[in-house]
Amino acid sequence: MQKFTGTDTYVATEDLMIAVNAALTLERPLLIKGEPGTGKTVLAAEVAKALARPLLEWHIKSTTKAQQGLYEYDAVSRLRDSQLGDERVHDIRNYIKKGKLWEAFTADKTPILLIDEIDKADIEFPNDLLQELDRMEFFVYETGETVKAQARPLVIITSNNEKELPDAFLRRCFFHYIKFPDKETMKEIVEVHYPGIHKELVREALTLFYDVREVPGLKKKPSTSELLDWLKLLMNETLPVEVLRERDPKKLIPPLHGALLKNEQDVHLFERLAFMSRRQS
Repeated sequence: MQKFTGTDTYVATEDLMIAVNAALTLERPLLIKGEPGTGKTVLAAEVAKALARPLLEWHIKSTTKAQQGLYEYDAVSRLRDSQLGDERVHDIRNYIKKGKLWEAFTADKTPILLIDEIDKADIEFPNDLLQELDRMEFFVYETGETVKAQARPLVIITSNNEKELPDAFLRRCFFHYIKFPDKETMKEIVEVHYPGIHKELVREALTLFYDVREVPGLKKKPSTSELLDWLKLLMNETLPVEVLRERDPKKLIPPLHGALLKNEQDVHLFERLAFMSRRQS
C-alpha cells in the first residue's frame, strides 16, 4: 500500500505522516484541525502529489448544502427547455450536475477529495454526509440509480474549529491536530521556500516572530504564511540583521509589521506596549 512521507515542497512532521497513513489504512476520512496558516488545506494537494493521485477540491461556504456534494437537479432549466421545445428535456440526465463526491466515486483513478473548512457550513451539514461517506454510495432519485465508489477515495476534511462537529461524524473520522511548528520545523519550512536564505536573518527573524506570537492579548497571531511573506519583504528591502536584533522599547513594532499584524487592534496593542515601555524607562 502507498505511504505518505511528505514532499520536496511540504515539510510533514512524523505524527502528520502517521495520521495520513492511518486514514489510508483504515479507509476513513482524515479530519484535520489546527490554527489558520498551519498548512491544512495545502496538505491535500501535497498528499495527492506524493501518491500520484488526482485531487478534487470542495471548498465549503456558509451557504453550502450537503446535497451539492452529491448532485444538483436543475428543474428550472428543464422547464424552460420544455417550453422552448428543446429535445434535451427527454433525458433528465441533461439537467443533473454532478457534485464533488459523485466525481470522486466515479473517477478513473482513485482521487484525494478535499472537503475544506467544513465548519463554515450549517451545523447539520456533517450529519447530512454521514451515510454517503460511510457507505461510499448514494441514491439519485431523479434517475433511480445508485452511485457507488469504485474504490474508496482518501477524504481529507479541514476545520478551523468555528463550530463543534457532531459526535457521530467524529466517530467516522481519523483525527489529527496540526500543532503550530516549533523553531526547528519552521527553519525547515523556510529553507524549502527560500533555499540558501541567510541563516542569521532567519535566526533573528524567527526569534522576533515567536516573540510577537507570545504577546498577551494579541487578537490574531501571525501564521506560517505570514512569516514567509515577511521574510520575503526583509530580503527584498535588504534590511540589516541588526534592525531585527534591536530591542529598543521605542521600536517594539517589528519592521514591515504589516505582513505580520493584520488588524488595527494588534497594531494599537504594540503601540501601547511601546508607550508604556517609554514611560517606565
